[in-house]
Amino acid sequence: MKGFLHKAKEQVQSTLQKDQQQPSKPHPPPPVPGSKPVFLQHNAVQTDQPSSISEPTPLDVIRYRYHHGTNLGSIYVLEKWLHPSMFPGNAASNQSSELEAVKLWVSQIGIDAARVKFEAHWANAISSSDFDWLANTAKCTTIRLPIGYFTLGPAFCQGTDFAPYQSVYNSAWSSVQTLVFQARAHGIGVLLDLHALPGGANGGDHSGTNSGVANFWTSSPNLDLGRRCAEFLAHAVSSGLDGVVGIQLCNEANWEAPNMYNWYDTCIAAISAIDPSIPVYISDGWNLNKALDYVAKKNSTAAATTPVVVDTHYYWAFTDADKAKTPQTIISEASNKLSDLDGKEGSVIDRGAVQAVVGEYSCVMTEDSWAKRGGTDKAELVKQFGQAQSTRYQQRSGGSYFWTYKMDWLPGGEWGFVACTSSGAITAPFNLSFSPSDISDRLNNANSLRESLMRAAVSSHVAYWDRTAPGTSFEHWRYENGWKVGFSDAYAFFSTRTGKGLSSQGGDKIGCLEIWVLKRVRESGMRGGLVWEFEQGLRAGIKDFYGAVGI
Repeated sequence: MKGFLHKAKEQVQSTLQKDQQQPSKPHPPPPVPGSKPVFLQHNAVQTDQPSSISEPTPLDVIRYRYHHGTNLGSIYVLEKWLHPSMFPGNAASNQSSELEAVKLWVSQIGIDAARVKFEAHWANAISSSDFDWLANTAKCTTIRLPIGYFTLGPAFCQGTDFAPYQSVYNSAWSSVQTLVFQARAHGIGVLLDLHALPGGANGGDHSGTNSGVANFWTSSPNLDLGRRCAEFLAHAVSSGLDGVVGIQLCNEANWEAPNMYNWYDTCIAAISAIDPSIPVYISDGWNLNKALDYVAKKNSTAAATTPVVVDTHYYWAFTDADKAKTPQTIISEASNKLSDLDGKEGSVIDRGAVQAVVGEYSCVMTEDSWAKRGGTDKAELVKQFGQAQSTRYQQRSGGSYFWTYKMDWLPGGEWGFVACTSSGAITAPFNLSFSPSDISDRLNNANSLRESLMRAAVSSHVAYWDRTAPGTSFEHWRYENGWKVGFSDAYAFFSTRTGKGLSSQGGDKIGCLEIWVLKRVRESGMRGGLVWEFEQGLRAGIKDFYGAVGI
């Protein structure tokens, strides 16, 4: 296996050096279905630069594979409904947030004892046996970890509502680091989610307080502190916090939150200046289409900024409109989510890279909906609901994270990842269950088909353009080049778990395909009007590999 990857890498590097200094000629854009090709003329000659493409690393795999995962909620940002044991018995219904919990404990047992209590909660949040279950039974690749600005330590509490209790958080960040390293040791990546921002990105208690308002977006000091939090995380990741999938700037921003995209711009620029390889995740603010348009502009081939991913959430348990629906209607809706992506993927050259993940979802419906199930067994409908979501998100997103893994009342019912995984409602991609011998057999088959698949793909590409644009000058070597890179990349992702510090079972698939393609196009060094041939070849090589291994 290593020998093949080494040979493939050499072939890719050799091919990428070919004609590197030749000017690129004017090009026709890739065809849009149902339209006639339009040929663009470019007067400026652009010269290819040296390629920096190399074999995908284990960290590349952790960041760009499909993320089948769960949230680890109410650990570093408490929510009373999940962990009532972390609240004093006299906590009122409107005292359900992290701030209220720490305030109440400090008032009752003192700040030192409160610190010990919180440290114990963090330390016991997830054990080695938990990680074993997540990796080997649930087939998780990733955890989404909600944290607060206060989790980063006393320096980030100053000037905020948490200032009087800042010493409780002396070791909070070191606890997060320990958790990330433990997850990495089990082959699991971690998405660091700034769930609680100063002032609140929304009015929910999961923003850290019970204020009921979102004061983050209209406060310059809060916005500045939020940026410094993002920079802190970027420095930590860049300095060796291995296994971090990305940094999420905020959770569930309010609809049309003022200054949101300007603040995203600021944070993305700051993180890019520190380490442009770290993926950044943004909340869609409940407006997925607008967020997708935003990341399409950010993820251009010309920019050198970090890749940006949209986080969207799907629940059917809160609105009056959802209460009026039958479970069967909701299951049907779940099967068609993420259609906002239609027509926005497939060509980062002219559309930018549009990538989305489902950062939160559950198998919960309202009692009003369950009352309309028409006599169908509820457990069966829960299973259908979860499977519909699992299937759809695996088809159309870069990953999905169930809400949530831990609570005082395990296994958690329709809110619980344990319960829904155990019942078969939530299902992992089937390739994550392949045995090592099965993976080896599939890789051998792909290897045996490689040359014939490449010849067929290149011949089909050339023939198409000979028919579509006869007499036009192309550079089809770029397509072949891209095909080789794509096939080898998919091969590397699928085979990386063996002997490289990831789980030994299962084969990973490039799930965040659009931003992976963006990364490869940027690294190719190619310039000018015919880079689209490299991109389309890259996509074809990836697709052909998956056909060869049957996923």
